[in-house]
Amino acid sequence: MKGVNTMTAEKIVFDHVHLVSADPQATVSWYVDKLGGKITGSGDVGGAPQIHVAFEGATIIVRGQRTGEQATEKQGLTWGIDHFGFHVQGDFEGFCDELKSKGVTFTRGPEAFSPTLQIAFIQAPDGVSIELMQRKG
Repeated sequence: MKGVNTMTAEKIVFDHVHLVSADPQATVSWYVDKLGGKITGSGDVGGAPQIHVAFEGATIIVRGQRTGEQATEKQGLTWGIDHFGFHVQGDFEGFCDELKSKGVTFTRGPEAFSPTLQIAFIQAPDGVSIELMQRKG
């Protein structure tokens, strides 16, 4: 049957987002300073620094450019991942105000997207877009 999960005991659980950064240390510092992430590990993988930043329930892995790679800057909307999101627990408006006071750039909101959903989008290093959201009720 198409669209039906035939696996019985198997399941998948979200593990991480992997980012490539022009300046991994500066990017990691942004995620720690602005969003409260915790560095949980680092090392050299394939000739580039790789640093793990943990949030409740998710990890962001930031790595640099490896030998022989040629990364380019993002320019507007591209195919593939558009953004990733964080659910904000507690005072959504207060959290957004705190980010603004830390110099975080908002590209949208905060706003009521629907009667039960507040959203905002922020710009992270390396052209990454992050959605902040909070469901009501």
